[in-house]
Amino acid sequence: MDRTTAQAKPRDYVSVTEQDARCEKVFRAAQGLFARRPDWVVFFRKILGPGGLVRREFPSEREFYQFEKTKTYTEIQQLLTRLRESQSGSPNEQEPTRVITVRLPQTLHEALRIEAYQHCTSMNKLCISKLLQCIEGDLVPNERFRLSKTGGTTGPEGPAERQGKKRE
Repeated sequence: MDRTTAQAKPRDYVSVTEQDARCEKVFRAAQGLFARRPDWVVFFRKILGPGGLVRREFPSEREFYQFEKTKTYTEIQQLLTRLRESQSGSPNEQEPTRVITVRLPQTLHEALRIEAYQHCTSMNKLCISKLLQCIEGDLVPNERFRLSKTGGTTGPEGPAERQGKKRE
């Protein structure tokens, strides 16, 4: 590849063969770890977690997003699911457990309860399963800027006018 071609590509551009090689490296590592039957939290931390192998191999947001669409990602998720199925509900002693409170409408809570029942699992396990899955960025509401009741935009600190910023 000549210099001009390399300079024209975005910094996080990944060729198909380079991505395939990294996917293969990640999958081999995931299979090796899976064979040792670690706790699912350990598997997640080492493979998919912040600082895990996947994040090191695909460091940019774009690269990670592309990886989430691969067969390798799906296969790793299946390994993770198998580990979760085979282990008791007791938390991993090596990793502290955190609790979050999520406010949701009663109808959504009921839908989750029914879905958990249909999957023969607990709501906690169902919600963790949902949290472990990738989600399209455009399906997540952006709270950085919202429309105020008066029609102006507000940021984290309040209306744009009060922040001393010019509206465009």
